Amino acid sequence: MTLLAILLATLAAGIGSVWIAAGLMRLPADLAHAQDSGAQHLLSLAAGALLATAFMHLLPEAFEHGTGAQPLFATLLVGVVFFFLLDKAELWHHGHEHHHGHDHDHAHHHAHDHEGARHGHAAPRSGGWAVLAGDSVHCFGDGVLIASACMADLRLGLVAAVAVLAHEVPHHIGDLAVVRQSTGRSALVKVSLAGAVTPLGGLVGWWLVGRLDGLLPYLLVVAASSFIYVALADLVPQLQRRLGARETITQVLWLGGGIVLVALVGQLVHAH
Repeated sequence: MTLLAILLATLAAGIGSVWIAAGLMRLPADLAHAQDSGAQHLLSLAAGALLATAFMHLLPEAFEHGTGAQPLFATLLVGVVFFFLLDKAELWHHGHEHHHGHDHDHAHHHAHDHEGARHGHAAPRSGGWAVLAGDSVHCFGDGVLIASACMADLRLGLVAAVAVLAHEVPHHIGDLAVVRQSTGRSALVKVSLAGAVTPLGGLVGWWLVGRLDGLLPYLLVVAASSFIYVALADLVPQLQRRLGARETITQVLWLGGGIVLVALVGQLVHAH
């Protein structure tokens, strides 16, 4: 039952997010402005969901296992530094984006990558394969983290999968735009295959936690460190733009919406 839940959750987060991103990119060109605004809202929602999942679910669950606070906080610190180093090594979220020069000034913001594609900006043909390699590593890690959450509590696994899904949609919008430019029309298939690595990570996580049960609190903290790093180092900087009062309030409301979404999902699954 747990393994089936892990596979379903990782499939939804890994491949479902790709298809949702592809659907958003198929909006008519005259909705470009609304699409960009919607993508920014998704970034805010995802940041709130990731932070809420880390601080309201993953970390409390890890501490409930009776492990001392000091080793868990040390693991949290090491995890944040580790994901920073992966980011520097261009294997984590969007290392591919730093290779596209002035033709992809928007590439530092996942929400705008598809806009560059619409206007015909060219990218190096090797960039698409760099995206797929980095995305596969990223998706594998997501699968391990979701599996760890599911092994602690299936409800926690569902919350983690929702948080991953929320932040993967704007991420995959950028991936699809770059891969489409670099490798042609098969972008959806290729990015979906990269997303399919998420269930593989889920299987590895299920096998690992099942045999090393003492590692579970530490894996939950690593998952939390990943979510915190992604939210604060990847998503929030993209939202730190000079905006008017109305846009700022909207942004904060969407951020709060991500927190409320995770809280509601947690309450719903707890009630059932």
